[in-house]
Amino acid sequence: MMDGLKDACGSKMDGLAKRLDGRQSVFGDFVVVAFLCAQVLDGVLTYLGIRAWGPGVEANPIVSSAVSVAGLGVGLSAVKLTAIGLGMMLHLRRVHTLVALLTAIYIAAAILPWTAILLMQ
Repeated sequence: MMDGLKDACGSKMDGLAKRLDGRQSVFGDFVVVAFLCAQVLDGVLTYLGIRAWGPGVEANPIVSSAVSVAGLGVGLSAVKLTAIGLGMMLHLRRVHTLVALLTAIYIAAAILPWTAILLMQ
């Protein structure tokens, strides 16, 4: 029984190693850098928005909960670092189309609205 488990785990680890050792993807590298920039920009804009109008202005319940529990700096940093970590995991698994889609969603649903709100101030 242990040999079967060892073989199953070994083959899964081999598949992971092959994926990580695969050829370089320019599209994937561009997308992950864009994702990281979007996360940082969203974090900065969210910080400015919450500082200006309070935590009630944040529409994302995960962010608002983290901010109310841990404070603005720590809560927002934890949420953004988690998002960056999950995005990096997708990048390492070579799921670049999903990372590109998430980047577009962040730009459309977070960065553009925050930019508009902050510019109207």
